[in-house]
Amino acid sequence: MKLLGIGSRINHSEFGKGVVTNVTAIHYWVTFIDNGLETIDIDSEFEVIDAAEDEVDTVSFYEVEKSLLDILKKWSDVSEVVSIADKWKGGKLIMQPGDDNLKSNELPIDKFFHKITMVRDRLRVMEQKINSSNLEEQEKIDLQQYITRSYGSLTSFNVLFKLKTQQFVGQRSK
Repeated sequence: MKLLGIGSRINHSEFGKGVVTNVTAIHYWVTFIDNGLETIDIDSEFEVIDAAEDEVDTVSFYEVEKSLLDILKKWSDVSEVVSIADKWKGGKLIMQPGDDNLKSNELPIDKFFHKITMVRDRLRVMEQKINSSNLEEQEKIDLQQYITRSYGSLTSFNVLFKLKTQQFVGQRSK
């Protein structure tokens, strides 16, 4: 199967006539006359009216942007936006001492969550600095293990995260 280039014209059974405006590894982005912009799988059934040659954008703008953001996250101390799970929004953390004569302490859970995510971000920066340092390999491995165990100690707070992909991950069992 030969990929269509940007500018190719097609006729799709569901969407009608359109022009390929972007190509990714798995999709054509096609602007259809009657249906506007749609993404269709590269292996979809459609009639090729006019194929544009050698115009394939093998890397889309979206993929370049995503790669750049991933690189910036990995190599800078810019932190990503991390959302607290909806059920905790507006809540509070109450720390009640075992001695009834002592006063309890309340903290907005959003503030506590922010502090937890800052600890995570600082651990990530430390991890990057260790990896790019001039330390011996064994020293890097030892320090990495401490960081991994620190992440593991923080997994109790995963219940606060809205997205599972942003949660703490400790050492996985093999």
